[in-house]
Amino acid sequence: MEETVKNDDPELVRSFNSGSEAAFDELVRKYSVQMYNVAHGLLGSREDAEEVVQDAFVKAYRNLKTFRGDSSFSTWLYRIVMNLSRNKYHWNRRRGAGQNISMSAEKGFGNDGKNQDMDVPDISNGPEKAIESAEENSRIMKAVDALPETLKEVIILRHVENMSYEDIAKITEANIGTVKSRISRARETLSERLKSECPVSNTELR
Repeated sequence: MEETVKNDDPELVRSFNSGSEAAFDELVRKYSVQMYNVAHGLLGSREDAEEVVQDAFVKAYRNLKTFRGDSSFSTWLYRIVMNLSRNKYHWNRRRGAGQNISMSAEKGFGNDGKNQDMDVPDISNGPEKAIESAEENSRIMKAVDALPETLKEVIILRHVENMSYEDIAKITEANIGTVKSRISRARETLSERLKSECPVSNTELR
C-alpha cells in the first residue's frame, strides 16, 4: 500500500523528519521545476542547472532535520540553489569555462514581462513575426546573462519566477529597498543595452 502524504510544506517537513521518505519525494516533485528554472537562468547551462538542483536536494535531504522554520521551506531551498549556483558560476569562471547561453533558445521574457517557452514559436501571426519574437527573446536573455551577479539574481527571481519583492528579499537576504534598487538598476541596464543593439525594440521589463 502506497504511503499517502499531505501537500502542505510544514507537514511534509514534519513527516520527513518522522521518517517518511515519501514526504521528501513530494517536496522534490513540488519544487524541482522551479529550482531548475532559477539555476538555469543564472547559469545558462542545462547540465550545470541539473547538477545544481540535484546537489541542492541532496543538501536539503541531509540538513532538513536542522531546518528551524524561521523562513518557509521554499525560501530555504531557494537560498540553497542560489548559493550553489553562485559557487558553480565562480568555479566555471576560474576554470575558464565559457557560458553556454542555451537558455536564450529555451526560455525568454515575453513583452508582458513573463517567462515563456520558446521551443515552439507561435506562428499564428506569421512565421516572420515568430522569428522576430524568438530573436528578441534571445537578445534579452543574452543581455540578462551579461548582468552583474547580484542584478541577474533579482531579475531572474522577479521575471522568471514572478516573485514578490518580499519573497526576493527573504531569499537574497537583502532588505526590500535594496531589492527594488537592484531590480531598477537591472531594468535600466537591460533597457540601455537592448536599445543600443536594436534601437527600434519596444521590449520592457516591468
